[in-house]
Amino acid sequence: MEAALDLMRRIPPKKSETALNALLSLLPHHSSDLLSQVDLPLQVSMDDASMKEFLLCEYNRDADSYRSPWSNKYFPPLEDGPLPSEELRNLEVEANEIFSIYCDQYYEGGISSVYMWEDDNHGFVACFLIKKNGSKGGQDKRGNLQEGSWDAIHVIEVSPDEDGIAAHYCLTSTVMLSLTTENKTSGNFKLAGSIRRQMNLDLSMAEGHLCNMGRMIEDMESKLRNSLEQVYFGKTREMVCTLRPPPEGVQICLPDSRPI
Repeated sequence: MEAALDLMRRIPPKKSETALNALLSLLPHHSSDLLSQVDLPLQVSMDDASMKEFLLCEYNRDADSYRSPWSNKYFPPLEDGPLPSEELRNLEVEANEIFSIYCDQYYEGGISSVYMWEDDNHGFVACFLIKKNGSKGGQDKRGNLQEGSWDAIHVIEVSPDEDGIAAHYCLTSTVMLSLTTENKTSGNFKLAGSIRRQMNLDLSMAEGHLCNMGRMIEDMESKLRNSLEQVYFGKTREMVCTLRPPPEGVQICLPDSRPI
C-alpha cells in the first residue's frame, strides 16, 4: 500500500486515473484506501436543473451519480442518495456563493464547487474544489497556454468543542498542476505534478465557520503556490541552466506559477 501511494505521487496528473485503475486491479483488497487517499484531476458536469456546471469527485459521488451543489440533486437521478441536513445545506449554499466569487476574482475564471456532509463525531466535513482551464481553447479569462489545468482540492474536518465556543479544523489540501507551452524560440515545454499539505488549527466560532475555513484555504493556497514555484519552476530552471547554460545576458523565463 505504501509503495502504491508513493508511485501515485510520482505519476503526472493526466495519467493518474489510468495508473489508479491499474493499481485497483492489482490490489483489490486496498481499493477503499486507494480511492480515499488518491486525488484525481477534477471532472466537470452540467446541472440540468440550475443550468450550472459543477465539479465531480469522490466526495459528492454515490454509486454512479454525483450530487450538484446548486440544486442538491443527483445526476444521473438517484432516488435514495444521501443529502446534507437542512442546517448544513444552508451553510453549503452560502459557501458555494462565496467561493464562486473568490474563484472568479482570484483565479480570473474557473469552476468551483463546495460540498458538506455530517461525520460520525458530531461535526461535519467540507470539501472546496476549484478547476481552472488555462488552455488556449478554454473559456477562462487567461487561456495563455497550449494546454494547462489547475485542480485544487481542500477538505476540512470540523469538530466543534462541547461548549460550542471554538472548533478544531483539520485542512488537507491538494493541488494538481499540468501545463504545456509551445513557441518557436523555446520549443515544447511540459510540466506536471501535484503537492499535498495539511494544517490543523483551533479557532473561535465567533465569526462563523465560513470565515475560519476561508482564511485557512487562502493561507494554504499561498503556501502551496510558493512550494510549487520553488520545487517545480525553481528546480526546472536550475536544471536547464546547468545542462544548457544560456548565453551571457540572456535570462531563462518559465511560465508564471500563479493559477493559470
